[in-house]
Amino acid sequence: MAKNKGVRITITLRCTDCKKISNKERSENTSNQKGKMKKISYTTTKNRRNTPDRLELKKFCPNCNSHTQQKEIK
Repeated sequence: MAKNKGVRITITLRCTDCKKISNKERSENTSNQKGKMKKISYTTTKNRRNTPDRLELKKFCPNCNSHTQQKEIK
């Protein structure tokens, strides 16, 4: 028999500032240059019952080299 998943689920957090920067760089870069930004993401768990909405935490982003808002992505 399959076990119940439970209340806690694993989520991924990604920087909101890098997302804005990478979109600007894509439009400015030529086709032969690759972006130097890596997609850094954090994984954590959250309780589905206590926090049904999207989670936002402030964590360190190595691309921005500062603490920025990290939002939950799908």
